[in-house]
Amino acid sequence: MSSLEEPLGFDKLPSMSTSDRIQRFSSGACRPRVDDLGMGNCWIEGRSCSTSNSCNEDDEEDTEETFPWKRHTRDMSRGDSLSKRTMAKGRNSMKLAKFEDSFYFPDSQYNSKCNNIDIQDMTSKFLKGIPKFVKIVEVGPRDGLQNEKNIVPTAVKIELIHRLASTGLSVIEATSFVSPKWVPQLADAKDVMKEVRKLEGIRLPVLTPNLKGFEAAIAAGAREIAVFASASESFSKSNINCSIEESLIRYRAVARAAKEHSIPVRGYVSCVVGCPVEGPIAPSKVAYVAKELHDMECFEISLGDTIGVGTPGTVIPMLLAVMAVVPTEKLAVHFHDTYGQSLSNILVSLQMGISTVDSSVSGLGGCPYAKGASGNVATEDVVYMMNGIGVKTNVDLGRLMQAGDFISKHLGRPSGSKTAIALNRVTADASKI
Repeated sequence: MSSLEEPLGFDKLPSMSTSDRIQRFSSGACRPRVDDLGMGNCWIEGRSCSTSNSCNEDDEEDTEETFPWKRHTRDMSRGDSLSKRTMAKGRNSMKLAKFEDSFYFPDSQYNSKCNNIDIQDMTSKFLKGIPKFVKIVEVGPRDGLQNEKNIVPTAVKIELIHRLASTGLSVIEATSFVSPKWVPQLADAKDVMKEVRKLEGIRLPVLTPNLKGFEAAIAAGAREIAVFASASESFSKSNINCSIEESLIRYRAVARAAKEHSIPVRGYVSCVVGCPVEGPIAPSKVAYVAKELHDMECFEISLGDTIGVGTPGTVIPMLLAVMAVVPTEKLAVHFHDTYGQSLSNILVSLQMGISTVDSSVSGLGGCPYAKGASGNVATEDVVYMMNGIGVKTNVDLGRLMQAGDFISKHLGRPSGSKTAIALNRVTADASKI
């Protein structure tokens, strides 16, 4: 089994003396030693962790007293009447806007099973530190479509952007001004920008890999650009045909030109956890590239797990390293869902203070230079999770699903969003009742 087929753990990354920074997102938890940080550690309030990375739990009764929701879950499984009421309520509430409400139980049902522990306080404890509002950067029209083998008509791309704009999204990555030789799918960048640049209240950044691309973007009416560096030397050479240092020199020139035109620049860092060639990437390398982009005055830096191998165990030290040199408020995360870890990685990023998340409608995407990398995390799934934890995004999930259905039908395949698949199935079943 290759290193990329295994979850990349702390043991494969250089140790970091950052236990004090862990307190920022795990307040009140027991603190493992820095050299003990690993995938199996238990960060649980009021419990002491042993060197074997397991909490000292004496017996089942003690566990239930510490974690009353375990007993509650067990008791609920025995309550047939509650299950029947819940199922009935779900069947009778099929409209999308009401759907999530069918899974909520009255507080009294919880309180009677939890020894008067306040569920709201407990929920607040576990979600402490998460921003109240998260900005979603929709990357479907660019990062999502660039890997499609069959050319998507320009009119379809334009319609997709307009549909996404109607959902409440404030940032939609429109296209890329890269050589058609490298990305034929986006050869129509000029035509796309011509039709969408006048959308009001929407930021439409475009990718510009060099000065030539920047000039073409400005001529097409772009008002925001992005540059793309890598934390992996091998990936940098295969993706943009130059070393990391050469790419940074190139982007400094682009950043200076953008500043002269008062054009904001967003920076991307790829392969922040793993590389298809090099394997695990050290957090220090990611921090170096991120700081260089910050020094170029990039207003925001998106950290991308390009091949989707990250887990919370590898995302945490990477973020800690970057946060030591770049302000947290200037960071965004960009996860691919190859191993189904994106939502857990996003959640831990939110707990660490990140408030900007990249995602792609219907989970579109991949990477032409990273074999086996699946699409980005689906925007529908991100919005559903945010709704569930009380975080505002200002994105209408129903309209978002319609946009996802539109592009999925054109591509001739099901949506890559589990939320869209599930809710579409529920509404379809409801129509038969």
